[in-house]
Amino acid sequence: MDQPLYYAGQFLLALPGMGDARFDHAVIALCMHDANGALGIGIGEEIDKLGLRELLKSFDIDGSAIPDGPVYRGGPVEPRRGFVLHSLDWGGRDMVQVGNAWGLSGSLDILKAIAAGKGPSRYLVALGYAGWGAGQLEQEMRSAGWFLTQADPDLIFDTPTNGRWQRAFACAGVDSAHLVSDAGSA
Repeated sequence: MDQPLYYAGQFLLALPGMGDARFDHAVIALCMHDANGALGIGIGEEIDKLGLRELLKSFDIDGSAIPDGPVYRGGPVEPRRGFVLHSLDWGGRDMVQVGNAWGLSGSLDILKAIAAGKGPSRYLVALGYAGWGAGQLEQEMRSAGWFLTQADPDLIFDTPTNGRWQRAFACAGVDSAHLVSDAGSA
């Protein structure tokens, strides 16, 4: 049996033609991965007509003092559950540190801190997550659905959403314009 590989703190990039439209051009920040499975947060698609201030308002949190920003479609699993990827200059209740790259928080504490100007200096808010059961991610990687690359926190926090997929490939030395959706056969 293959030994499990642990990819937390890296990016998963959907390859063209992977066969699941929910992950077309997906960029997933892989936050947890062990023998029991994996969890990642999609950072490549903004949720239409939902901004951070509106999300905060739904929790009775006043976000008027902070800039409005997008809320991301974190993945198809539990799409009403919120997550914040953030810089490591904030560490609250239930924060998971993902390597030396970023933190993952899912409690209201971080949203309250952000609204009060006391949260992390850099953050991204998402609803839902991408999840894999034991061995599932490894199987999907063997079937050429995903490309794995090193994490770059600047890609999460500083790269415009519509350029993340291409930039993540470029950082790995791959020109995404040369990717094809169907593999040939010999």
